[in-house]
Amino acid sequence: MVRHQPLQVYEKQIFLSIITGIYGCRWKRYQRSQDDSSKWECLWFTILCSSFFLLLFWTYFWLVAQNDFNDFNWSVYNRTGEWTDETIPIVASTTVGISYITFLVILALFHISLGQQLNLFWVHKIGVLATLVTTISGVVSVDDIWGDEWEILFISLQATAPFLHIGALATVTAMGWLVAGYILPVALSVRFPDDGSGGVHHHPGCSVLGSALVYLPCVMDRHSLKPRPEIIGRRGAPMMAPENTMLSFNRALQQGATSLEAEVTISVDGVPFLMRDRTLRRTTDVRKVFPSRQYEDASFFNWTEIHTLNAGQWFLESDPYWTVATITPKDRVRIENQTVCSLLDMLRLAARANASALLNIRKPSAQHPRARSWFMDTLRAVLSRLTRPLCSGQVMWSPDTDRGRVRGFQQSTQEKLSVQEMRQRGITSLTLHYSKASHKDIQEYLANNVSVTVYPVNEAWLYSTLWCSGVPSVSSDAPTQGHDLSPFTLPVYFLYAFHCPLLKCHLALDCLNRWKMSEIQSCNPEQIVLNVVTRPQTREVNIMKEKLLFSGTEH
Repeated sequence: MVRHQPLQVYEKQIFLSIITGIYGCRWKRYQRSQDDSSKWECLWFTILCSSFFLLLFWTYFWLVAQNDFNDFNWSVYNRTGEWTDETIPIVASTTVGISYITFLVILALFHISLGQQLNLFWVHKIGVLATLVTTISGVVSVDDIWGDEWEILFISLQATAPFLHIGALATVTAMGWLVAGYILPVALSVRFPDDGSGGVHHHPGCSVLGSALVYLPCVMDRHSLKPRPEIIGRRGAPMMAPENTMLSFNRALQQGATSLEAEVTISVDGVPFLMRDRTLRRTTDVRKVFPSRQYEDASFFNWTEIHTLNAGQWFLESDPYWTVATITPKDRVRIENQTVCSLLDMLRLAARANASALLNIRKPSAQHPRARSWFMDTLRAVLSRLTRPLCSGQVMWSPDTDRGRVRGFQQSTQEKLSVQEMRQRGITSLTLHYSKASHKDIQEYLANNVSVTVYPVNEAWLYSTLWCSGVPSVSSDAPTQGHDLSPFTLPVYFLYAFHCPLLKCHLALDCLNRWKMSEIQSCNPEQIVLNVVTRPQTREVNIMKEKLLFSGTEH
């Protein structure tokens, strides 16, 4: 209901009707000036803004977490025993939620700038509340299933912080224009200092980056940039071919990978083969061939049984990386005929390509028939291929077991150790998850001649950040896609002498704000009153309106 006040002015405003109609389902005409919103509606506006910022954080998290989508699905698989792409519903619901909430926030800001009450329609209230509860549930679930992934937020800021700072600055400036009428009484009381030259006075604190507390490795002298990191095919090229298959390793080498990485398991008859999971359910058709043994540990099969399983059809059916649509019909046929790869076959391929091999060997359980001889079984398979061009230095041995017996190999570990401890163990190579590889640690290891490999690196922004940190090599699921940096001579987020462009952008936006405020200050009192529509009607405002209306009738 519209409250009747003296000398109310009613106008037909289509834009205003659309704004109030969509936001609050109010399609009737409204007076130019309205009373303040109720405390209840202000509370809902606070809930709406809270939902927006939480969803903004949630959306940013999933944007940067694309690097680890497959690892997330694998974590869910280890809990449920069934492989499904859980990222699809999460990404879809997040996209819908952030679009919906952002739209409502924009409408709310228009209400504020136009002096309209914030009467959110009850349907939207339900939608906002449902979105908020769903997002909070998602945050709690991710923290339970995938808690270590929060580290990627801080790491991503090392690449995106300057750009987020500029984006936030532009957003605040745009919002300042939108709600200028609402804050006008305060703005009119502000007096901007003059620097004496007639130009805009720029506060010295304005040029301080919002990312001052975040170390940015790509802000450096171009001549200090280390060579591009080499790429290790992590289980081959699993985005374009089934992981740990000959086709996958071939794809990785064809795309320039200098090394191959794989997890090694020992069969009951002593044959080392490549398998990431404990069971064969996810990456083979063991459910069809051996249905009663599908939950059995992969190491309790003999090599003949393992070699009969198909290791490619699952890739076409589940499409774990959303890349099957890009595969040619010829390659589909090859994928359908892939089998589980043995360690010997992978080493032969590496020898032909003169590539290195990083082996992560899984020790079998105490009940396994090869529990005592698994080490020698693996060592024999490796030594059988140590002829030119594959030499012992090209084999990176990661298990800590019996390091003294494999002194000829390049000793590697996945455990973050001190430099002194690595020297005592004779370890010269370190493989770390990107969340544990800080810039300071990387520089310390490199200064002590310890080679550092970081995994998994599937996105260009993360590859660029590690490139700037001086990492010599990265292990990737995407040697054919995520690191196609051939058009670039520098990392994607390399910001050489970026301070000047940032300062100019900041000054330009500041000038726009000053110009806008100076334009408002030049208005006469009558124009100011006509623009102020967000405050309750006072006696002075009504008197001014009467003067204006009567002066208009006299003319």
